[in-house]
Amino acid sequence: MKILRKLLLLLFVAAFGLVFLVQLYYFAQIGWWVDHNPSSTSFMDRQLQVLQQKNPKARLQHQWVPYERISVHLKRAVIASEDANFSGHEGVDWEAMQKAWSKNTRKGRVVSGGSTITQQLAKNLFLSGDRSYIRKAQELAITYMLEFWMDKERIFEIYLNVVELGNGVFGAEAGARHYYGISAAQLNPEQAARLAVMLPRPRFFDRNQGSAYLARRTALILRRMQAAELP
Repeated sequence: MKILRKLLLLLFVAAFGLVFLVQLYYFAQIGWWVDHNPSSTSFMDRQLQVLQQKNPKARLQHQWVPYERISVHLKRAVIASEDANFSGHEGVDWEAMQKAWSKNTRKGRVVSGGSTITQQLAKNLFLSGDRSYIRKAQELAITYMLEFWMDKERIFEIYLNVVELGNGVFGAEAGARHYYGISAAQLNPEQAARLAVMLPRPRFFDRNQGSAYLARRTALILRRMQAAELP
């Protein structure tokens, strides 16, 4: 029994140590990204693998641009569509998560996420798309690391540069060029609102750009944009 207890203790210590090292890696990496731009993300790498299974020569459309070279219309549209309280919360909007949980419970399926922009960025940077309580706990931990290291503008800058906007299309610059043939700085309000509405299902809307829902939701976000508070 003593040997068994020692083995169990050793396993526990080893597991705890591994978890600690993983968290330390995330913490240090985020600290590095305060002043350095990520060239890719976990989500981007996975999507590239999927594309290369069909076409080994496939490449992602992605080009980093500074925050000031992204249209203010897109910034307002994304906040209005994805996270209206972005500038005010500390990474997690618990009220929005509660509303999303209640809505999903009523519908009997996941129809609303309630994730903030910071949470979405945490997932895109490091995590898989799997749904589990462990992954959600890790997402929350990374979310608070991002908020610890970075101000809201830097979080938003990275998000706008790595978010998926189509099949193999990542970031505001690539999205603007893919759909409109212009730079992210040149997006007008309607174009910006349309891109923001595509965020929850970018590959679907890339294939279905004539969607009636896309048109209705774009009109709604256009009305909400001026009230969006930028970081």
